[in-house]
Amino acid sequence: MSETLIVNARLVNEGREFDGDLRIRDGRIAEIGSGLSAREGATVVDAAGRRLLPGMIDDQVHFREPGLEYKADMATESAAAVAGGLTSFMDMPNTTPPTLDAAALQDKYDRAAGRVWGNYGFYMGASNDNLAAVQAIDPLATPGLKVFMGASTGNMLVDNPETLDAIFRDAPVPIITHCEDTPTINANLTRYQAQYGEDIPVACHPDIRSREACIKSTRLALELARRHDTRLHVLHISTADELALFEQGPLVRADGSRKRITAETCVHFLRFDRGDYAKLGNLIKCNPAIKDASDREALVRALAEDRIDVLATDHAPHTLEEKSRPYAQAPSGLPLVQYALLAALELVHEGHLSNAQVVQKFAHAAAQLFDVRERGYLREGYAADLVLVEDAPLTVRREDVLSKCGWSPFEGMTFHSRIASTWVNGVQVWDGTRLLGTPQGRRLEFSR
Repeated sequence: MSETLIVNARLVNEGREFDGDLRIRDGRIAEIGSGLSAREGATVVDAAGRRLLPGMIDDQVHFREPGLEYKADMATESAAAVAGGLTSFMDMPNTTPPTLDAAALQDKYDRAAGRVWGNYGFYMGASNDNLAAVQAIDPLATPGLKVFMGASTGNMLVDNPETLDAIFRDAPVPIITHCEDTPTINANLTRYQAQYGEDIPVACHPDIRSREACIKSTRLALELARRHDTRLHVLHISTADELALFEQGPLVRADGSRKRITAETCVHFLRFDRGDYAKLGNLIKCNPAIKDASDREALVRALAEDRIDVLATDHAPHTLEEKSRPYAQAPSGLPLVQYALLAALELVHEGHLSNAQVVQKFAHAAAQLFDVRERGYLREGYAADLVLVEDAPLTVRREDVLSKCGWSPFEGMTFHSRIASTWVNGVQVWDGTRLLGTPQGRRLEFSR
């Protein structure tokens, strides 16, 4: 039996921080305690007081495979993820072709096997004409159903009212929504084109992809979910205005019941605001748009107050050549997985969140929300997906970026923490400077 003993760690788990040791045996957490002794042949890691966290579960990534491998693929992006302490991910369906039926979903699982550094799940997507496939979803095959209720690529914008109603009525898995109102966005774009022609400044992006567009679409999603008692998760909340629409309080209540409607925000909405367009331009162009400093501050408070339940990345890489195009032609999205946990931990250093709150939003919550089996916690018997965090400065450099696109919006920033080690299924895959061994990722399982 393979065994690793991590000693002298500061464990962060389920609302607590405590000193202790953790034993890994055959890919599982075998024992948590203090004064644990190493058995013959075991690998011993002295954490020297550094924090040991459950690996992050990212409920929203775009790893671009199949169809867009020139800018990203499952292998490269999952490598960047484990380097950042992200040990499991859930990938979106707007690939080429889109993931709109069981065959396309299985194709993605087949592609991931043996190539992916972290554990993986893939969403099914909804369209105006795949209702039968939605109704036939196997709840054990996917974390959820992604519904684009705003502008999207290809055939994935669901704007037929009857179809939307039927999807919310019949979906056998949680519905995950991108909420922006397309007619509002198109009207805003037309107005700015009349003013600027083809030279629209990127600083206008949050006014084109406006807060009104977000609010209108989010209200519609919540109305449909309440009508049908749908399990709804609204992705990447970007405005202070939307927060009042969501219930404040823990995701799992004291009586064991869970919220039926939940909200997520993303790390870039917590680190950037409108003032950063002047320096970063299209590099921080994303949908929904990064908005005002007051929105950023409200989102941070909403995480602390349990109005927002999940923190994720919406990792969506594009090449620098694509990002250098004029505003209207530059695609939206940022590569984020490698530095997302460090960016979140800055909120701890700044006094906005505790380490336990970051772990709740980045690890426990996705496991709770999607019924992920035996991951997302430091618990005996659970998969040993772990990240060791050291409080030592790290400055982001382009040459260290592992994502295939080769850049990061955080370049030049110095974080107060760094990832010292990452384990996936009990195997160390990152030692603080480089990848180790071979990909260890496994398909996520759901207890439903």
